Amino acid sequence: MTSVFQQAMGDEFDRLHPRLQRRFGVDGDRDQGCVGTGVMDRVWRGAAFTVPFLHFGTLRHILFPETGTGIPFTIENYAYRDTYARPTLTFVRTFQVRPHRRRRFDATMVYDPARNVVIDYLGTTQHLAVDLDVSTDGTGGLRLRSTAQTFRGGVRCPGPLTGDAEVHETWDPDADCFRIRVTVTNRRLGPLFGYHGTFTTRYVPSGTPVPAAVRPLRENPPW
Repeated sequence: MTSVFQQAMGDEFDRLHPRLQRRFGVDGDRDQGCVGTGVMDRVWRGAAFTVPFLHFGTLRHILFPETGTGIPFTIENYAYRDTYARPTLTFVRTFQVRPHRRRRFDATMVYDPARNVVIDYLGTTQHLAVDLDVSTDGTGGLRLRSTAQTFRGGVRCPGPLTGDAEVHETWDPDADCFRIRVTVTNRRLGPLFGYHGTFTTRYVPSGTPVPAAVRPLRENPPW
């Protein structure tokens, strides 16, 4: 099974740093998964009026209102075929925002060959689908930018309600770790949410069962 990102990027995938090629090349054959652990230097949110929106996101493991520095972090990427036989890669991020409180930011990504795009299904029930523009940054890093956003059933999400996300991930050879920076903004409200920090990874051998906890409760069928 060719990885979701390798299918979407084609020859450009080879211009990623080798460490990112392996990380985003998880396909269930060489590696079943990639689990990262690290610390987010800062987790932030927008102005006070964004808090109700962020609280609502906690119901489906998408966004959350807590902020802080030095936040312990894990990211779980597992490859599998979903019930519609689509190659899928999980992106389950867990933040230890308080000593006794964890927040999750769940997503599953699939490749749509008809449109040559990665679809990022957000939350535990995949109720929101986001098309991603995937590219290299010119120095071996990976950039993900959100574009069209669609509710379950194919209804386009109105522009004023969307959160435009950008993810930038790189390999730092001096620190021997990955660096990640995520920002989510709204064209009217401005900055909503973001985080940046570092993590290291371990790879899960092929054939290892994919944990049920990282899979969505409901899958969004192809349209």
